[in-house]
Amino acid sequence: MYKTIGVVAHVDAGKTTFSEQLLFHTNSIRHRGRVDHQDTFLDSHEIEKNRGITVFADQGAFTFNGSHYTLIDTPGHVDFSPEMERAIQVMDAAIVIISAADGVEGHTETVWQLLKKHQVPTFFFLNKTDREGVILPDVVDEIRGSLSVEIFDLSEMEEGCMTENLIEFIAERDEALLERYMDAGYDEALWLEALKRMIKNRDVFAYGHGSALKDIGILDFLKKLDLLTETVYVVEGDFAARVYKIRHDENGNRATFLKVLQGGVRVRDEVQYDGKQEKITQIRRYNGTKFQTLDVALAGEIVAVTGLSEAGAGDPIGELVEKAEFDLIPTLKSKVIFDTSIHVKEVLRCFKMLDAENPSLRVVWDEHVQEVHVHVMGVIQLEVLKQIMRDRFQFDVSFGDPRILYKETIRSTVNGYGHFEPLKHYAEVHLMIEPAERNSGISFYNVCHANDLSIGNQNLVRTHLFERSHHGLLTGSTLTDLKITLLTGRGHNEHTSGGDFREATFRALRQGLEKAENVLLEPVYDFKIKVGMDHIGRVLSDIQQSSGSFTPPETIGDNTVVTGRVPVATFMNYSTTFASFTNGKGALTLQFGGYDECHNPEEVIEAIGYNKDADPEYISTSIFCAKGKGYPVPWYEAEAAMHLL
Repeated sequence: MYKTIGVVAHVDAGKTTFSEQLLFHTNSIRHRGRVDHQDTFLDSHEIEKNRGITVFADQGAFTFNGSHYTLIDTPGHVDFSPEMERAIQVMDAAIVIISAADGVEGHTETVWQLLKKHQVPTFFFLNKTDREGVILPDVVDEIRGSLSVEIFDLSEMEEGCMTENLIEFIAERDEALLERYMDAGYDEALWLEALKRMIKNRDVFAYGHGSALKDIGILDFLKKLDLLTETVYVVEGDFAARVYKIRHDENGNRATFLKVLQGGVRVRDEVQYDGKQEKITQIRRYNGTKFQTLDVALAGEIVAVTGLSEAGAGDPIGELVEKAEFDLIPTLKSKVIFDTSIHVKEVLRCFKMLDAENPSLRVVWDEHVQEVHVHVMGVIQLEVLKQIMRDRFQFDVSFGDPRILYKETIRSTVNGYGHFEPLKHYAEVHLMIEPAERNSGISFYNVCHANDLSIGNQNLVRTHLFERSHHGLLTGSTLTDLKITLLTGRGHNEHTSGGDFREATFRALRQGLEKAENVLLEPVYDFKIKVGMDHIGRVLSDIQQSSGSFTPPETIGDNTVVTGRVPVATFMNYSTTFASFTNGKGALTLQFGGYDECHNPEEVIEAIGYNKDADPEYISTSIFCAKGKGYPVPWYEAEAAMHLL
């Protein structure tokens, strides 16, 4: 049986130390490393050793009670949370480490929501219970209040036998079992199967406790996790897998890490993804930085393969068709500053390798201003990127101050018209552009008749709308939250050639925006703040001054809890201020809450200084032809000149 388990937590909760203990107890490693000694098995990168934090999701392998485990140790720092989310999608079960000395911290709630989204069965390990002042029941109550009330203590079962308390806990959640219990009493095997089913369905969650550093409670926790988890993978059937991550080995070879979900794959098999077909040239099973080569990988395994040149994290392979969607996306971008003696092509080549490994970077070459930009979660990530470039590629870079990633949309429906007809070219496109639900992206609809425009050309319009992100008029930021409908169009049997419909489509989109009321959007946080009564007044004042909104505060015990939404721009550095005036006693949770209308659009528009008429990639002017010569028609006159009106 193959099982993939992930260890997730807020930074400094003890994930890596816990993982070291699991690997040691299962004889996967001979020596237990310590983060503070810079000798852990999974934090093998120099950056991780120096900083004492996990940056990359690395994996170990071990066997226990006949099951083959892949253990993924994930980053806990919020700046590297996209790496953690990519790992979550391939887990069969997750272990959330909570520091009993600190309780449920901000990032723990973000992790919890992601596990819920991906429906990953979850166990808790309450770490550092040996610390002075830790009151275990208080930590359990905090989990019940912040995460789930459906939790039970693993100490209530030994060798499969359950206490009366646990039996009642299970029976209360299964009417059929309760009736059976009343009639026939406790059946150990039946109750165990019921508990395993409830855990798999995320109806209940188990917790253990101890100390990873002092090796208290670890092996007992593993035994019970092994007993309460099972996986069922179909080895028969066509090969299906999902890409988990991309890495480049020391020789620069691209390794694509896969979770095999069905069937199997052999070396030299050809597999399909995203319309491509490529041959698997090698299969590797990694344990830390080392690997062994395999001839075949079967359903349930996580392996790395070579030979796939373009597959990216989240991509489906083989029979799997659904691409994974990720919630944690950067809200900042920064300019890469490098020595001009290094050719920009070399800089881009190196950053594109990092982009493949971390697609949230979204490395962009801005031709207009001749700059390389990257998208990031925070300043710690920029510091790590500096060191990665130095260590891996042997040159120094720095970064400009991070700037907020804005987006744009429209408020009302408009029609956009584009015509492209220089000599021996022809294409005309009519689009209806409507505002869509917030954070829905761009969708495409088609009501064009084949008598007006061939199906092939209709598909071209759709392709061009989705082949890239498009610029808004206010700041040149990415357009979003639009429903775009192809109304009609026209081509020419002789004169329409490659690229004509791209030109007409982009001009139609831009012409529609010129007529619309454009809206600037900014990223926002959904926040949850827990503080003592003496600090709530300061917190509410800070939220209001930050242009945020909140629901009425709620008193829970000695603390007050307030939730709401606030712009990233005004709150991105608040955690430092918050920790200072609460003396580290409060809890602040910030989750990316999508985009909403910008609180200070005029100020942002002026600061960015985008000139819509000087964008080299977009123009709203149409081109018509008369007397064998093309001539421009500005957007405000283009509609009257269209051939199909």
